[in-house]
Amino acid sequence: MRTIVFVDGYNLYYGMLRGSALKWLDLVALFRDHALEESTELIEVRFYTAPVKGKLCDDIQSPQRQRTYLQALRTHCGETLKIIEGKFALSTPFLRLAAPVADLAINTNVQVFALDEKKSDVNLAVDMLDVACTSRAEQIVLCSNDSDFESALALIKLRYPGMKLGLIAPIAKEEHRYLSNDLRQHCDWAKPLSRIHLQGAQLPVRIPGSALRRPEAW
Repeated sequence: MRTIVFVDGYNLYYGMLRGSALKWLDLVALFRDHALEESTELIEVRFYTAPVKGKLCDDIQSPQRQRTYLQALRTHCGETLKIIEGKFALSTPFLRLAAPVADLAINTNVQVFALDEKKSDVNLAVDMLDVACTSRAEQIVLCSNDSDFESALALIKLRYPGMKLGLIAPIAKEEHRYLSNDLRQHCDWAKPLSRIHLQGAQLPVRIPGSALRRPEAW
């Protein structure tokens, strides 16, 4: 079954990769060799992400590590992987405190930095619909547990009932009860992503034919 996988990059990161040593992840191998059935013909993985902003990172090296990782994916995975980048929009809204803060003169509203990822979710949803209406694949697999994609899945199932839909949720607890019901009600099958899958799908420490190497720290 010809299959395209759509990966919600930040849902994958915050769902399973943050704080782990498994960020040097080969996305093509993850789905081709581990997360999908052996009979699946994986024709493309689409990875939706956005460049991080260094001035708001805990580590100033984070943007460079992200760029290294994305270049490693492009070099190692070739045409099977497509990276679609959105952007982060920075704002400084005033927000109400949930609880008083000791020694803070004003305990009502404070001004904070807020980052909003733009375009990635819309790009992913539109691209899934495009694949469905052009019949470029027989199966669409969404790697996310974000219920914002419910409308896109519901419309595909309604308008293109012959398109098979799968859900692979990047959640830390490998139990089906943690999968988004909003998403899986529209899918033909659904399962959580396994940490074992991540461990078995790491890129080489040094990407062959290049000077790219896994960062010493994340």
